[in-house]
Amino acid sequence: MSSEEHPKPTNFIRQIIEADIRAGKNDGRVATRFPPEPNGFLHIGHAKSICLNFGIAEDYHGTCNLRFDDTNPHKENAEFVEAIQRDVRWLGYDWGERLYYASDYFEKLYDYAVQLIKKGKAYVCDLSAEEIRAYRGTLTEPGKDSPFRNRSIEENLDLFARMRQGEFQDGEKVLRARIDMASPNINMRDPTIYRIRHGVVHHQTGEEWCIYPMYDFTHCLSDSIEGITHSLCTLEFEDHRPLYDWYLNELETPCHPQQIEFSRLVLEHTITSKRKLTELVEGGYVEGWDDPRMPTIAGMRRRGYTPAAIRDFCDRIGVTKSDNFVEMAVLENCVREDLNIHAPRRMAVLHPLKVVITNYPEGRQEKLTAPNHPQDESMGSRQLTFSREIYIEQADFREEAPKKFKRLVSGGEVRLRNAYVIRCDEVIKDVEGEVIELRCSYDPATLGANPEGRKVKGVIHWVSASDAINAEIRLYDRLFNHPNPDKAKEGKDYRDYLNPDSLRTLTHCFVEANLAGARPGEQFQFEREGYFCLDSEHLAGDRPVFNRIVSLRDSWAKIEKKGGK
Repeated sequence: MSSEEHPKPTNFIRQIIEADIRAGKNDGRVATRFPPEPNGFLHIGHAKSICLNFGIAEDYHGTCNLRFDDTNPHKENAEFVEAIQRDVRWLGYDWGERLYYASDYFEKLYDYAVQLIKKGKAYVCDLSAEEIRAYRGTLTEPGKDSPFRNRSIEENLDLFARMRQGEFQDGEKVLRARIDMASPNINMRDPTIYRIRHGVVHHQTGEEWCIYPMYDFTHCLSDSIEGITHSLCTLEFEDHRPLYDWYLNELETPCHPQQIEFSRLVLEHTITSKRKLTELVEGGYVEGWDDPRMPTIAGMRRRGYTPAAIRDFCDRIGVTKSDNFVEMAVLENCVREDLNIHAPRRMAVLHPLKVVITNYPEGRQEKLTAPNHPQDESMGSRQLTFSREIYIEQADFREEAPKKFKRLVSGGEVRLRNAYVIRCDEVIKDVEGEVIELRCSYDPATLGANPEGRKVKGVIHWVSASDAINAEIRLYDRLFNHPNPDKAKEGKDYRDYLNPDSLRTLTHCFVEANLAGARPGEQFQFEREGYFCLDSEHLAGDRPVFNRIVSLRDSWAKIEKKGGK
């Protein structure tokens, strides 16, 4: 398949694959995999890898496996396994029958390790982890051979078997590859292949094993066992590629996949370190892995982001060999563009100001028709209740205002969205001088088309007090107020850059009655306020909770133009 025949923008990985297909490599077959470690929830960086691996498989009529790299049971559990599968499906991808675990291959991996020992290419080492690091050397100095490096094959086979049988304690022994302690690539200086882990129950294998293979050993062999053709990973594994190839060259494996590296996604105002995200969760800085401020896929789903917007974002940022620092605005604009097309419109008042329409009959209610989307008639319409008492936004009224203020002023007129023109006749204040109520009159001739041709500059939204729903509104914002919290100044920690305004909760809000039937996760545009969705996890008492997905425009642009907060 040529680059012109598939819908995705081309990149260097696709060019490699297309050249391989033309050359008949791998019999023209394309097989990729997405290999997450189940030690946390997936984040936006994983979304880039998911879209790349599954997208390539789709476009070149290949396959993509979902394989869990479950070799570190101390940090992994079944909850993370289930969450990862849920996230990949939500993004729109399906692995079919190709769900695998590295633990599926533990017996084969053990046999491969035995093969290396028999070839004199692996040995059991008694050095501690600290001693191994000290013996490894530096980038400018070669390492030193372990005093256990020249054990006989027979002794190594015996010790490795006894490691498996549980005779030794954690850290007492490891199995190491026997490569080159003077290699300029530190990854080739006799890396560890197996370590001992007692006292843990693996979520797939239970207590069957007390030795576990390392990632570099496991990953390349799992790729080969599954017949992967192109093993796509991020740039930090570029220096590991010689080791990837060494294992496959030394062992009799089914095939030799090609490892290709691409740049990680580095997104402004967030972090994607699994360790740091875990610290945020366990430290109580956020509500959990699915907190809507988190860069996790679960958090973005709960926030109200759409799969289409995330896939579009991954297409836009592209795939390169160069590290790229992506502005958060790019992701937010993808979300806005998708929701602008697909989100039905509703009205909500976040800071209510009561309005009494004095010339509207008491007890009367009428139904007014409003479109669900101003540009898409196929989305239909809805009925709004209009009554004597309504709520408007406090910010939509001023007693005195400059000419550019196009909303309601004392003695002035404004049009209510999908309803009448009203005039402010009287302002009611409390004992402290705060405006608590407006007395207005309405013009019954101004519903719909205006035959009198009266021009009113402003249009504001409103809800009827008679049937509005009291709701809690959560205004989510960026989790960090620094564009690169990982680059903390000396003496500071990334947590020092947490945005104190990343969540503001409004409890005295009103939304139109039509939102009573909203489904958890369903997205709406609250007219003139932003995009919101019904939270999928919480109700605040009897009140529904709506999360702000994203504002109508980039409110951070001016802040960052001035040099940040």
